Amino acid sequence: MTEINTLIPRQATPALEVSTVNGGIWKLSEQRPENFTLVVFYRGFHCPVCGNQLRDLERHLEAFAERGVNVIAVSSDSKERAEKAKQDWKLNNLVIGYGISLDTAREWGLYISTSRGVTSTGVMEPDMFSEPAQYLIRPDGTLFFGSVQTMPFARPRFDDIIGAIDFVLKNNYPARGEVVNHKTPANA
Repeated sequence: MTEINTLIPRQATPALEVSTVNGGIWKLSEQRPENFTLVVFYRGFHCPVCGNQLRDLERHLEAFAERGVNVIAVSSDSKERAEKAKQDWKLNNLVIGYGISLDTAREWGLYISTSRGVTSTGVMEPDMFSEPAQYLIRPDGTLFFGSVQTMPFARPRFDDIIGAIDFVLKNNYPARGEVVNHKTPANA
């Protein structure tokens, strides 16, 4: 078993290079956003919660663009399943990346689940797939914000993330959670 990596704010994120449904290769290293790149990892076409989340993300793309944020949604789905998600979920403008390996998912700190068979929507889960996460990455490739989940439920709302970005940009708020090794003070 490969260990899951923990990403640390203010540290470089792993490389990310994915094929996209619209053709071509998307590379994190080539992103030049004014402020951030938002990478939304989703479970895959089998997940109805993901469909709702990505439709909501689609509705917020303009708000992210106005704030200088590039956006991509990524899964370990095959090209065919990613294309079906884009079509069935009516994701006309959202960039959809597909085919990340489970090793790449682990490098990004994602949890991995095994199939439970057919979902409530009648779609078969892959044998193994990554659970959801959202990462906000600075233009220099360092992590600003991360939310990693073990379940498909209770994901951060994009309205909240947009509000946080507004606050961060207005107040030059730093990334938090960067302390890795620490000792609790004796008087704490």
